Amino acid sequence: MAIVKFPDGSTREYKAGTTGMDIAKAVSKELAEQAVAMKLNGKVVDLNTPITDDSEVKILTPKDPEGMDVFRHSTAHLMAHAITELYPYAKLTIGPVVEEGFYYDMDHEPFKPEDLKNIEHKMHEIVKQKAPIERQEMTKKAALELFRDNDFKVEMINELEEGTITIYRQGKFIDLCRGPHVPHTGLIKAFKLTKIAGAYWRGDAKNKQLQRIYGISFPTKDELKAYITLKEEAEKRDHRKIGKELDLFSFHDEGPGMPFMHPKGMVIWNELISFWREEHRNAGYVEVKTPLMLNRMLWERSGHWTNYRENMYTTNIDQMDYAIKPMNCPGGMLLYGEKIHSYRELPLRVGEIGLVHRHELSGVLSGMFRVRCFHQDDAHLYMTEQQITEEVLGVINLSDKIYRTFGLSYHLELSTRPAKSIGTDAAWAAAEKGLKKALDESGKEYKINPGDGAFYGPKIDFHIKDAIGRTWQCGTVQLDMNLSERFDLTYEGEDGKKHRPVMLHRTIYGSMERFLGVLIEHYAGKFPLWLSPVQVRILTVADRHDEYAEMFRKRFFDAGVRVELDSRAESIPKKVREAQLQKINYILVVGDKEQENGTINIRTRDNVVHGEKHPDEFLKQVIEEIKERK
Repeated sequence: MAIVKFPDGSTREYKAGTTGMDIAKAVSKELAEQAVAMKLNGKVVDLNTPITDDSEVKILTPKDPEGMDVFRHSTAHLMAHAITELYPYAKLTIGPVVEEGFYYDMDHEPFKPEDLKNIEHKMHEIVKQKAPIERQEMTKKAALELFRDNDFKVEMINELEEGTITIYRQGKFIDLCRGPHVPHTGLIKAFKLTKIAGAYWRGDAKNKQLQRIYGISFPTKDELKAYITLKEEAEKRDHRKIGKELDLFSFHDEGPGMPFMHPKGMVIWNELISFWREEHRNAGYVEVKTPLMLNRMLWERSGHWTNYRENMYTTNIDQMDYAIKPMNCPGGMLLYGEKIHSYRELPLRVGEIGLVHRHELSGVLSGMFRVRCFHQDDAHLYMTEQQITEEVLGVINLSDKIYRTFGLSYHLELSTRPAKSIGTDAAWAAAEKGLKKALDESGKEYKINPGDGAFYGPKIDFHIKDAIGRTWQCGTVQLDMNLSERFDLTYEGEDGKKHRPVMLHRTIYGSMERFLGVLIEHYAGKFPLWLSPVQVRILTVADRHDEYAEMFRKRFFDAGVRVELDSRAESIPKKVREAQLQKINYILVVGDKEQENGTINIRTRDNVVHGEKHPDEFLKQVIEEIKERK
């Protein structure tokens, strides 16, 4: 007999040799229908794996991240199965799960978009067969013989150590794989092949170029339909597309991953910084600026030279190695260490919007979301252990106010001490207690990620949610027990002795470039009035209205409103349409009637017509709306 312990702590005795599927069936018919794999003593295995000893067991469904990985990996095999039936000469290589779905690389002539439909059709045929997916073990010699006609598989097998090699079989299809997989193909009901790309074998441009097909899958058609709808909406909101349409920023081959901000983009950028500075000043922060480039001694002291050098841009000046900073923290430590501090100065809140550079591979660069140079809105807070809760709560409240201003909701996650860490048990206990107490006092729900903290301290992450439900990790509150030690930071306590301050590192925007990209997609380019590059555009019906319109343009401009005058000899419908495409908040039309009455005719970018209004009354309304950051 084997005693099985479940995630809820309950135990049950089963006959030795019982499988995960046996347990799922015993629990409920619904679980048996949804089960895709089993977690056995911490390892994800096939459902038909026998349980021979006392064990910890969790039945996995696609609702579990690990279960979804198994489900999608099995879909990759399903796609490969269909491809080999349609294109027998295709040589399969690898087919892993990725962040959003799966792909399979193969040696074959380029596929066309219409080929994806044929492959999907064949996949559905195989699903209807409910072909059992079976794991088999064999020797290395037998595996080499089995895959002798596929030089890619042979290369992978030759790199494996001697011993048992696993393959998976579904019908006539066989593939080299560690697994695990779903029990049969009939479970994979909803999928879509999304795109075709080229890829070099093992990511090396010196190797042969392969064909890569990406796909996505879900347990139900409703989930797939919702995903497709979300993707279509996300494509409409793509910040790269909108950024070009609204003339906000660009990228150039002369500086891959390094954004060029255009005048209109700089308007938004400067508003973000002004808002940040205003809120931080009100919250008791001071602002500093540290150099862009510092020498090797600093980076050795901070640990970056040893642990992060491959991501740093370096140079040599006066026979000394220098690095462009990949983060602002070490420079901030130098500033704190310049003078002796007293406990009376603490907490000390120091902010910096600093430009940092990190080397990213060209293949992962993605608009504003993944760049090589960006601005980080860092702050370093120095405090005593007794001040941790109050200061963390202050950061949570400040972050909450800033995110709410942008209409962003969020959830919080607390990550605790990992297996490998620095610092004493007492310091970790105090740090985790302080963060947890602050979260509890904030009244906000949060999730705990045990063991997921950094080696130098626990952290709180803010995962913001945009208008279409996607989440983005932006803000972080990180207690750091590493740098204060490395830089020997101290303060003089009430007892006259030196003490080590608790150092809190935090960001709210995170990468400002990335945050701007998130906002563009969140608003779909329709920025609130206070952020809009152009807030008001005045349109004239004819030349005779230009002087009247210019008078109001100047009045609005002098009041601080970002206003444009469109006096071109074009029709009003065309000029209105162009203003709406540029997502300008208010569109004012001036013609004979308005000039005679001393009014302006107002409509919005969403074509809501407000009609005639006195300009001073409207200006007052606009100024109030900007001031309140609605």
